[in-house]
Amino acid sequence: MAHPKRKISKTRRDKRRTHYKAVAPTLSTCSNCGATTEYHRVCGECGYYRGKQAIEKTVTA
Repeated sequence: MAHPKRKISKTRRDKRRTHYKAVAPTLSTCSNCGATTEYHRVCGECGYYRGKQAIEKTVTA
């Protein structure tokens, strides 16, 4: 296996890692109930995905 010839300094290593950051998820509104949901996810409020019911939601009183 290849080995580095010289030690990578902390500054050089940290400069390379500046692009590793978390991004905020893209949000959309549910076309059925209007709640805010993540893209490509079933709506947690009503259970719809792309205009069709994906899961049954039960109302607890």
